Amino acid sequence: MIDALGPGPDRRRSHLQGRPISGLTGAVVLGLVLAGCSSAPSTASGNDSIAQPGATSTTDSRALPPESTESSSPSPTVDPAVEQAAACVQSAVEALSPAERAGQLVMAGTPLTDADSVVSVMRKNHLGSVFLHGRSGRSAAGLKQEINRLPSVRAGDATIEPLVSIDQEGGAVQSLRGGRWGTLAKARVQGTWSTARLSRMTGIWAKQLSRAGITMDLAPVADTVPSGTERRNPPIGVFGREYGTDTTTVSRAITTVTTALEKNKVIATVKHFPGLGRVTKNTDTSSGVVDTRTTANDAYLRPFQAGIDAGAGAVMISSATYRRIDPDNRAVFSSKVITDLLREQMGYQGVVMTDDVGAAKAVTDVAAGQRAVRFINAGGDLVLTVPSDQARTMMVAITKKAAVNKNFSKKVDASVTRVLTLKQKAGLLTCGKNQN
Repeated sequence: MIDALGPGPDRRRSHLQGRPISGLTGAVVLGLVLAGCSSAPSTASGNDSIAQPGATSTTDSRALPPESTESSSPSPTVDPAVEQAAACVQSAVEALSPAERAGQLVMAGTPLTDADSVVSVMRKNHLGSVFLHGRSGRSAAGLKQEINRLPSVRAGDATIEPLVSIDQEGGAVQSLRGGRWGTLAKARVQGTWSTARLSRMTGIWAKQLSRAGITMDLAPVADTVPSGTERRNPPIGVFGREYGTDTTTVSRAITTVTTALEKNKVIATVKHFPGLGRVTKNTDTSSGVVDTRTTANDAYLRPFQAGIDAGAGAVMISSATYRRIDPDNRAVFSSKVITDLLREQMGYQGVVMTDDVGAAKAVTDVAAGQRAVRFINAGGDLVLTVPSDQARTMMVAITKKAAVNKNFSKKVDASVTRVLTLKQKAGLLTCGKNQN
């Protein structure tokens, strides 16, 4: 999206890099939640009937049970803090009404110059996330005052604060600019910096975002644009939004930026999976955007893997169609892309979100409510609509589908669990005595 411009416990070998893939920080919590938070240690096997060395057994060996082939070592203990966190997430999910659960899966746009104008929409539709769109040089203090007026949701003894996101990449895509915000170089320039400089500069503007009350950056861009094709790639290359023209350079930058954002308490969103670097149309302004080259084992997926390994809190899905992965569905509606490739093959268990599906031309042939339903059904979690008037349609569609389809209802619960796990990591979900 160009606004205003037109590891968990399951570790597997990476098919891209030949090394273990680690999921999102907090996936352990998610795993515990989905597993029901069971952490009872296994009981020690009885040794009373086994003769000690040098002793004579008086027990008939035929009456003994067969020897266990399993290790007799005790099960690893679970950190009480992790258990408590998982229990908090689970209890919050269970306390939410169906409409409130659906609301946690919708992110609505609101003007950066009037951030709290979305309050009534949020309250009416139980929305759990907002996106600040537009351009402004306003002060961090003034912006934070408005963000502080955005409503939270009560779920039992839990308080759930909203995610507040923004596009702050650099270059043409820098929503907060001028004054103390300064001017951020475009990613193509950032990609030429040393790792130390890139980390330091990212840390500076991440701290600025955090001080303003912004908890999520819809960055970094992990798309690689082949050298010489930049002018033929309208969503990324034309604006220099790519960190480089080879996957090694881009992967290094994605690792650095993701790490720096997360370290400074801003959720990193790696985008636009599985890549917009080789398309010739912009999904915001055109329909029928097709990638004919990217495969499920493509080297161009490496920067996305780098972001996952670095602990990115979210991955944004492209709205283009990838003919060599799923020719029948746009990525945002494709279980082959979201579930099979991103979650299972690449091991990512964190929050998956859409690019804008409220106004983007790439999805206008699908009814607004169905855009949300189809995305969640494919394995996604968080639906972004820049026009806030689409939020209710999407929330209602999710709620109605979950009421009549048990399988979809389970997917909604899993998505809400992932979103709340991410919020807890960001300090936006607190339970009982843990609340400030």
